[in-house]
Amino acid sequence: MSDHAFPYLSASTFLLAPTRQQAPDRPFCVAGVAWDGSVTNRPGARFGPSAIRRASQMLCDAEHPVFNRTPHGQVCDAGDLMLPNTSLETMRAALQPQAEALIAAHRMAWIGGDHSITLPLLRAYRKVLGRPLALVHFDAHCDTWTDHFGEPSGHGTWTYEALQEGLVIPEATVQIGIRSSGQREAREYVNSVGGRVFTARELRGAESPSQLAFVIDEIRRRVAAAGNPPLYLSLDIDCLDPAFAPGTGTPEPGGMTSAQVLTILEETAGLPWVGMDCVEVAPPYDVSELTTNAASTFVWTWLAGQAR
Repeated sequence: MSDHAFPYLSASTFLLAPTRQQAPDRPFCVAGVAWDGSVTNRPGARFGPSAIRRASQMLCDAEHPVFNRTPHGQVCDAGDLMLPNTSLETMRAALQPQAEALIAAHRMAWIGGDHSITLPLLRAYRKVLGRPLALVHFDAHCDTWTDHFGEPSGHGTWTYEALQEGLVIPEATVQIGIRSSGQREAREYVNSVGGRVFTARELRGAESPSQLAFVIDEIRRRVAAAGNPPLYLSLDIDCLDPAFAPGTGTPEPGGMTSAQVLTILEETAGLPWVGMDCVEVAPPYDVSELTTNAASTFVWTWLAGQAR
């Protein structure tokens, strides 16, 4: 009886890649951040990493149709970071040194987890790279509130905190898909400090590279104007309309399509990316695995675009 390389529904690593222990020298690495202690609506994002890994098994053996290359053979999986379950500050303190060690060795794709994980990740990148980053941020929410429903920090404050701490360059910060309710001061904060907010309403009806050129060109222009600094992608799955991603903690109607996100990822692949995260995938609310399939495809597309 022959051996079969496709263990259906038993994937424990992204793209069925070897673990980091098995292949520590691979240039790309995926790590899970199974934390959802800061959600303000529906919990469940702690189950995102395992579900995204399982969805990715269908992407493991072929080339990306746009890039004509595969990241398979260049990726390892570090598993989920070891984190506490109940304290945000304790979680962030535990996450950062683990992230620093991985960032120093690999170009990372982080799979979450709620969006509060991005702040310690950016702190780690700032420390390891020694300079602030450019930032592309897909989201339904601006995440620039100055408090988290009376608490000082959470998954809705990280962008404000990152800008305040000098972790990212204001003029090289671009938000895409914003549409949730919120005070105008928060919604316009990135614009007010010199960045650019593309609301979901601005994107309606635009999906192809030519139709989305006004977004793609603006990202390129801002990164170039800042001197081509290291560029980080933070992709909250709720940037998508709930029709494409029902499995998330705070769904917002009127969002982006999967095609819009893929077009922007594909067209900006040549920029100086140093890492990415995909967050807020909450499998308990998913329908037909729409959300986890979108998330795994976005991470795979980003990795394929970086593979050389």
